[in-house]
Amino acid sequence: MAEEKNYIIKVEEGKAATDERPSIGPVYRSCFAENGFPAPIPGMESCWDIFRMSVEKYPNHHMLGHRQIVDGKAGKYVWQTYKQVYDIVMKVGNSIRSCGVEEGGKCGIYGANCPEWIMTMEACNAHGLSCVPLYDTLGADAVEFIICHAEVSIAFVEEKKIAKLFKTFPNSTKYLRTIISFGKVTPEQKAEAEKQGLAIFTWEEFLQLGENKQYDLPIKKKTDICTIMYTSGTTGDPKGVLISNESIITLLAAVDCLLGRVNEELTMNDVYISYLPLAHIFDRVIEELFISHGASIGFWRGDVKLLLEDIGELKPSVFCAVPRVLDRIYSGLQQKISEGGLLKKTLFNVAYSFKLYNMRNGSKHAEASPFSDRIVFSQVKERLGGNLRIILSGAAPLSSHVEEFLRVVACCHVMQGYGLTETCAGTFVSLPHELSMLGTVGPPVPNVDVRLESVPEMGYDALASTPRGEICLKGTTLFSGYFKREDLTKEVMIDGWFHTGDIGEWQPNGSMKVIDRKKNIFKLSQGEYVAVENLENVYGCVSDIESIWVYGNSFESYLVAVVNPNKQALERWAADNGVSGDFETICKDPKAKEYILGELTRTGKEKQLKGFEFIKAVHLDHVPFDMDRDLLTPTFKKKRPQLLKYYQSVIDDMYNSINKPNA
Repeated sequence: MAEEKNYIIKVEEGKAATDERPSIGPVYRSCFAENGFPAPIPGMESCWDIFRMSVEKYPNHHMLGHRQIVDGKAGKYVWQTYKQVYDIVMKVGNSIRSCGVEEGGKCGIYGANCPEWIMTMEACNAHGLSCVPLYDTLGADAVEFIICHAEVSIAFVEEKKIAKLFKTFPNSTKYLRTIISFGKVTPEQKAEAEKQGLAIFTWEEFLQLGENKQYDLPIKKKTDICTIMYTSGTTGDPKGVLISNESIITLLAAVDCLLGRVNEELTMNDVYISYLPLAHIFDRVIEELFISHGASIGFWRGDVKLLLEDIGELKPSVFCAVPRVLDRIYSGLQQKISEGGLLKKTLFNVAYSFKLYNMRNGSKHAEASPFSDRIVFSQVKERLGGNLRIILSGAAPLSSHVEEFLRVVACCHVMQGYGLTETCAGTFVSLPHELSMLGTVGPPVPNVDVRLESVPEMGYDALASTPRGEICLKGTTLFSGYFKREDLTKEVMIDGWFHTGDIGEWQPNGSMKVIDRKKNIFKLSQGEYVAVENLENVYGCVSDIESIWVYGNSFESYLVAVVNPNKQALERWAADNGVSGDFETICKDPKAKEYILGELTRTGKEKQLKGFEFIKAVHLDHVPFDMDRDLLTPTFKKKRPQLLKYYQSVIDDMYNSINKPNA
């Protein structure tokens, strides 16, 4: 077997610990940046230039598409060209300026992805305004906080969100002056807005405001803030992350360099499905990347149950997803396989094992088993539109078994990435054809320097033979600080290095594995420290569970957990073991709890966990952790204080049941 390639180069040696600071590992960067970081395209100084240059180069190419609804049914995608979008963008910009909004002003956008979202964003880019996404999933309190904190004076709103926006009155009206609906406005809404001293328009009415007006576009600088993106955080108020033009155009140059080096360059013929929220940095920068190549962006209808149908109609070439969406696709495919009868199931398993064996031995996915792709996996490919060449997962860890499965059956590259709003999303990404990167987020993108910093209290040593520590990053893609929160900026930016709070482990091939979270650590009553995210990653390997929240505190010596079981798996187990009832009833059955606890224990033994890291009691919740109950952030990170509050009585019952025999 050929010696494994290392995808990073060392640019600086590590440093031993001092009285002030823990030890620091060596500084590394991508091997694709051996001659320095790639420079942006000449003349590209701002996000406006990204769009402007593509309009000049690809004026008649499809840019934005949406499905026409005819007689209640979704039809084909209808498209607007780059030049058509540009003409509308200019009208939007003139109308914004006619409302008295000047360069440096703050423009809110509230709602699901749609062509008008992008047009508004581009109008902000044109006139040097900061685009401020108002979170679609955080409720009225957070929307009110963002409007007031960012001093948003004009807001574009999805029609069905107008009522929620009105709930921010009267506090938000201190700053808010103008509201534009992407759809209709009712007479009652008009009256309510006017009562608060606000002007409110439909999209069409607003475009007419700037009809005969012409405003010069200001000169944009790289350092100008193009967006203030609020991160929900797991505690406290949202933080406004200041993203500059330079951060985004630097990232695009690096991603283009990376894709070129692995022979997967984007072109004007690529098609992207826009469904991940544009209010998050992940989708924002991906769409900027597609715009920079004159490629096409088609919008979904806003319903996750209809997403695969939209994909089938659009036939995208690139699909970006969060793990929860890929988990849903995986579960659906597994169900189809299990319902397929013995012959089909056997054929699938043989084809899967054969192709995976060849991929593990260095074959590219398209060459590993063309026969299997044609006869067995082509149905999966068609279900995903038939044209996919890249699936990119981000925002949270993707389970290794799901990633491996999709790498084999989807007949395209499946890549996992890592980044934060503060790092402009793209920081690490796994590479095509590198099966050894399974379960990792890959090597750094060629625009950042990376080092690990030891965390002695958690036992992580950045200078050990297997280096582990807090991931720290440096480069021009980093944010410009937290808006009006210099104190929080200073906490995470130390000597030019951004401290992510995530614990990483370098792999021999130069890819990074995220194994823990620095703050998610607690002490049990016997004095042992527990790194909870690491444990959840270990227990997350149990195939019969969807999600797990592990809990412990310093008054108890044991860990307990709340588990969302996999519905199909648990129902299958119940049928085989004489447990009757619907899914909710099965979850309450003591035998089911005993079974899941046994699976967790078995996995703990396999992974050689320490005694105090074993879970002693579980509660099975048939309802998945969700944002509606405020248990998850919009990027599906667990809100631990809220989980504890919600499940407090369940936690108390579990500890009582453990402690009772010893009473």
